[in-house]
Amino acid sequence: MSPDSPLSILKKYWGYDSFREMQLPIIESVLNGNDTLGLLPTGGGKSLTFQIPALLMPGLTLVVTPLISLMKDQVDNLRSRGVRAVAIHSGLSRSEHRLALDRCRLGKAKLLYLSPEKLQSESFITHLCRLDVSMIVVDEAHCISQWGYDFRPSYLHIAALRRHFPDAVMLALTASATPEVRTDIMDRLKFRSRTVFSKSFARPNISYLVRYADHKPGMLLKVLKATSGSAIVYVRSRKRCREIAGMLRDENISADYYHAGLVPEEKNEKQNRWKAGEVRVMVATNAFGMGIDKPDVRVVVHIDPPSSLEEYYQEAGRAGRDGLPSFAVMIVSAQDKGVLTRRLNEAFPEKDTIRRVYELACNFLEVAVGSGFGRLYEFNFPLFCERFGLRPVVARNALAILTNAGYVEYVEEITTRSRVMIVMDKRGLYETSLEGDADEVLQLILRTYTGLFADYVDISEELIGSRLNIPAERVYKALLELGRLHVLNYIPRKTTPYLFFPTSRELPRHVGFPRAVYEEMRRRMEIRINAMKEFLFSTGKCRGNMILRYFGEHPETACGTCDVCRERRKNSRGPRHDEASLSREIKRIAAQPAPTSVGYIASQLGVRLTELVPVLRSLMDEGEIRLEGDIVVASRKD
Repeated sequence: MSPDSPLSILKKYWGYDSFREMQLPIIESVLNGNDTLGLLPTGGGKSLTFQIPALLMPGLTLVVTPLISLMKDQVDNLRSRGVRAVAIHSGLSRSEHRLALDRCRLGKAKLLYLSPEKLQSESFITHLCRLDVSMIVVDEAHCISQWGYDFRPSYLHIAALRRHFPDAVMLALTASATPEVRTDIMDRLKFRSRTVFSKSFARPNISYLVRYADHKPGMLLKVLKATSGSAIVYVRSRKRCREIAGMLRDENISADYYHAGLVPEEKNEKQNRWKAGEVRVMVATNAFGMGIDKPDVRVVVHIDPPSSLEEYYQEAGRAGRDGLPSFAVMIVSAQDKGVLTRRLNEAFPEKDTIRRVYELACNFLEVAVGSGFGRLYEFNFPLFCERFGLRPVVARNALAILTNAGYVEYVEEITTRSRVMIVMDKRGLYETSLEGDADEVLQLILRTYTGLFADYVDISEELIGSRLNIPAERVYKALLELGRLHVLNYIPRKTTPYLFFPTSRELPRHVGFPRAVYEEMRRRMEIRINAMKEFLFSTGKCRGNMILRYFGEHPETACGTCDVCRERRKNSRGPRHDEASLSREIKRIAAQPAPTSVGYIASQLGVRLTELVPVLRSLMDEGEIRLEGDIVVASRKD
């Protein structure tokens, strides 16, 4: 193994002995200088396909990604492995921007993660052009396509990087893209060579099940009690997260909740407890899941339907990454068809309503007509809606259309952790006389955190307070005092949406919406909504195949595991399972590492419990299996 081969880098920094399917071909394509599009499913290891080439290529790799929380996690993860990486996004201070760019310019970083809105700043591009860039990576590449379900206009500025770095190779990555979106991605990024690596969207170990119920919480309980192992339950509102998690705990099911409004410390604690198996069920909005590598999720349940099969495929795909049998369950009521139709109408408010939201937002930020060009403003969205009596869903969708039309760039909430950097030299620290909380807080920070003199380091006021046995509020005041004394730079934690103005403020009558931004995008969303309705309410089509056809594949046989296939098999007049074959299958399933319930085995084999129970009893009598509660366990053989 060559010391500078992809496999040697994989082994050295990540400790793996082999690549997952498709990773190495993508890496080799990039190293050979080919512009490359990689379509890897959720959990397929997309990050390594650019992180490894970045370490083998000269110069710097730019990684454009819209997911700021994931960006931060990846940078921290890379640094912990000894890989030099930095991130720049709207939530950073000027000094942090400057420090990150200096590191890149001095060759002290191999990867620079960027949020796409940074590419709209001419001054930032000027600084960027001074760097030696060898590769440009576009993560979540479907965001560049107006055909995609998550189009972001700021992504359109990525193509300009090609002009500034003509020799850099381009790698675009996404987990879900229809054939039209794939072509659009390569067109918009000006691919010089059209090298595409696409793994099949088939997930044979996942059973797609739709369960119809007027009382969804009751059906959720039934699903969770019939299955075992780690689970995710997706809902669409923060309030519902808390309510459903509380209901599950009342029913003695270990559960917690997660949404974007939690502070970073809470998010990390909840994630870690769930990943460690201390909590079985995480009830969450779609903010949960990106970048969370937990292979043994046995069931993903959707209580509220997503607006597209792209979203559903990504979220359902967080089940069964270890390849073992798992379930993706959609709980559907008769009202959901109307909910999806309403969602389409809400996504495209009347044009006069959108113009009014634009005018009110400019007034709220005190941006005068003819001004604002190139400015980035902190935007208190809840206060904005409250002050002008706007429904949040209408205001948010109006801002999305104004973003697509190029009048503003609305950046959703960015939550940044508190961070500090020591700016006084060690001699000054020794000579400075501090008292009370300021001295104790500083000494604890110096003992607890590393790298404080070279970079900004994330801290937790709550952790510092608990160790000093003082309230977090006193820690906060002590840090402000240390900042005033120029001992350190302190940037408190905050959660802030932003509004960027790519053009100067216009009068409302001059705010227009091209057909491509309004009518065409509405039509495309309608197509996605209708595909979702068909998936939910069709009772005669294999659900696994509906997903494959949506993504451009042509399956020849049914999946055999979705609820439609199971029902078809159950109602067929073919021969039933004989006892010998049932025994073999039960022992095979029970021997798998994942906990396996009686109900799970019955559903996997497509048999009724009345047919299964006598065979289970026989196997127990023979000592082949044993029951631990409702879990079937294969007995060890000496």
